Amino acid sequence: MPDVVVVGAGHNGLVAACYLAKSGLDVEVVERDTVVGGAVSTVERFPGYRMDRGSSAHIMVRHTGIVEDLRLDLVGLEYQDLDPWGFAPFGDEGIHFYVDLDKTCASIEQVCGSRDADAYRAFVLDWSARNLRVFEAFQGAPTPLHLGRTLWGVGKSTGLDGLELSRQFLTSGDALLDEHFDDERLKTALAWMGAQSGPPTHEVATADLVGWNTVMHLKPPGHPKGGSGMLSEALQRRLESYGGRVRLGDGAAEITSANGSVTGVRTESGEHLAAATVVAGCHVLTTLELAGSSDLLHRARRTVRVGNGIGMVVRLGTSDLPRYAAATEDTYRSIQLIAPSRQFLRKAHGDFNAGVPPTDPAVLAMTFSAFDDTIAPPGKHNVTVWGQWHPYALSNGESWDAIREREGTKLVEAVDRVAPGFASSVEHMHVQTPLDLERELGLRNGQVMHVEMAFDQMFLWRPMPELAGYRVTSLPGLYLCGASTHPGGGVFGASGRSAAGVVLADRNPSLLKKVLRRG
Repeated sequence: MPDVVVVGAGHNGLVAACYLAKSGLDVEVVERDTVVGGAVSTVERFPGYRMDRGSSAHIMVRHTGIVEDLRLDLVGLEYQDLDPWGFAPFGDEGIHFYVDLDKTCASIEQVCGSRDADAYRAFVLDWSARNLRVFEAFQGAPTPLHLGRTLWGVGKSTGLDGLELSRQFLTSGDALLDEHFDDERLKTALAWMGAQSGPPTHEVATADLVGWNTVMHLKPPGHPKGGSGMLSEALQRRLESYGGRVRLGDGAAEITSANGSVTGVRTESGEHLAAATVVAGCHVLTTLELAGSSDLLHRARRTVRVGNGIGMVVRLGTSDLPRYAAATEDTYRSIQLIAPSRQFLRKAHGDFNAGVPPTDPAVLAMTFSAFDDTIAPPGKHNVTVWGQWHPYALSNGESWDAIREREGTKLVEAVDRVAPGFASSVEHMHVQTPLDLERELGLRNGQVMHVEMAFDQMFLWRPMPELAGYRVTSLPGLYLCGASTHPGGGVFGASGRSAAGVVLADRNPSLLKKVLRRG
């Protein structure tokens, strides 16, 4: 009989399982899918092409220390740096964002002039220091004590008073950009990267989504050699090295309970895994449905904003890379930020708000086969194009199944406009609409962050105040982790580690230091 059953083999569930097993507990992970990782997985879509099913670039997890703590390098994980981490093409010019701040400022100066280059240097030094403190807040349960300890004094080195600092954090990303920079191209690139959590940067309290860009000058995003899913596969191997198990193709059908406490998990095959502790890495609403928590589920359905999707993606097999006019050999390591202006971004978001696919989608392109020869056949390329702000529920009477190819082609055409000839290089196209993301990956409404990453659904409000500490207090023994919980979506792992810490503290406080010891 396991000590702990983890529901869902997404990367956060696997991280939680690893830390629990590392402490000596018997851990079993149950997963309905036939591969580990959920939205952090890689499969063969076309012969010779290993394509990601969800995430591709890994940003946040590289700052957590989890990869080093679990020694995932010893079980097959190899990260390749994305440096430059960003490239924004504008006609014959383009801005490269390198880890090296001097190189980045030189690129900005060439396109935007010396004033914006100097302003960017000052902005990075200021906001990266602030975000190192914010990141500390992401590394533990969002209790008032932890948040107060980690966030107290953020930005005090600027000499600004508390009112001004709080105003800056609560302003919109666009307002923050307008305060610092002149050139619309630089502001567009930073706004588009900042919008990747979902909220557009013209909304209130999005300033730090832009400010977060600065930490990529401290450590770049990474691409796991072999695809995004190599992180999840390494976590599975590490879990098994600790004695844990992963059960694929037999997910949870019910989280069982008796006398007001959890008693285990009944799988889809009918087997009951008895356990006094269950950690659910799936969507918070899915968890409460599995647990039959009717009153809490009713409140959560009314309180938690899942949102109307966020975007869609095409996975392309091509004969060439997109050939931007200002590209260098390094460009293809980057996340390519394709949007001509912030007004363009606002229009795309306006279509999203109206419930229709964007007339002209804003996109990101990623071209990791330029340096990873394991994900495409020789002489071919594996290109991902993400288009943001595509509504899950359409208001115009159309269905995603009927318009899948049309909308996927729009994403290809968006790249072709800044890299003429790219569309003709496409030989294979796999389209993932918001509906497809829900069907294949269990992402409700196609929401890749589980629930919206708006300010009122972050920190001790995520996913709702009574569930923010990873415990379902109305059903002792049931814990939450994953993108529904603090600190949110993206390839992170922090919620898995923090949830494991809470489980261990509840079981035996003396275990907590052992399992979370670094190095």
